[in-house]
Amino acid sequence: MAYHRHAGPSSYTVGTMSERFDCHYCRDNLHGKKYVQKEGRHCCVKCFEKFCANTCAECRKPIGADSKELHFRNRYWHENCFRCFKCSVSLVNEPFMLKENNKVWCSKCTAGEGATHCKGCQKPLVAGDQNVEYKKSVWHKDCFVCCQCKKAIGTDKFFPKDDEIYCIACHEQKFSKACVKCKNPITSGGVAYQDQPYHAECFVCSTCTKKLGGQRFTAVEDQFYCVDCYKSFVAKKCSGCKNPITGFGKGTNVVSHEGHTWHDYCFNCKKCSIPLANKPFVFHVEQVYCPTCAKRL
Repeated sequence: MAYHRHAGPSSYTVGTMSERFDCHYCRDNLHGKKYVQKEGRHCCVKCFEKFCANTCAECRKPIGADSKELHFRNRYWHENCFRCFKCSVSLVNEPFMLKENNKVWCSKCTAGEGATHCKGCQKPLVAGDQNVEYKKSVWHKDCFVCCQCKKAIGTDKFFPKDDEIYCIACHEQKFSKACVKCKNPITSGGVAYQDQPYHAECFVCSTCTKKLGGQRFTAVEDQFYCVDCYKSFVAKKCSGCKNPITGFGKGTNVVSHEGHTWHDYCFNCKKCSIPLANKPFVFHVEQVYCPTCAKRL
């Protein structure tokens, strides 16, 4: 395992100037004094150790501005404190392992009694090995494999399912729903229509290919149409107003007779204009009449 090593935050000394240059915390003038710059703020050494310095994971004391600092997985150590928990050998520039007790161990001690074992091969994990950790279990990098295809996942993305680990391809093949149109797995998102899944890019208007997810549309014989295309290319025209009958908004009810179709609000007597939907009518020379007007023809 690798760590980051540096000599703490950058520190400077300011010469004599007429303009004030104060510590962010205690407001002492920093001219002619040593100070530390961190996250865009300037502070004296004393305030840095009090408010800004990282705490050593071993001795629990602040890591001062002049101390060399070692960093691994959001933990920090003084250089002299970075030692094997069991044998106390210095681990600076040596392979090490961070074990369950959040202590660092050298390779010799990790291979001995109490060594963590790989969940895959059950062999000890040695400091310096490339390992994968997931849910408090550890694998050698090459032992962290897909349960389906047995290919090493390493540090790539994966999907857990119950107690099994799947690579992305195998998880999609086994668990993802297949799009009704293109038959390929739907890995994220998607659109459902009548309990049938589609990719959002597959659920489109059959004429203009506009995406229909979240939009009004009409289904005709397994084909989908947006409102505009349905009006222009599919919808029947009202025999009264000659506009398309879409089934949207006003006039969702229609009247059909002998191959003719009307909006219900257009189904009126040709002579007196009274509404005839759900009422007796006479159809004469492709026109609709109420019974009274029909007698006068």
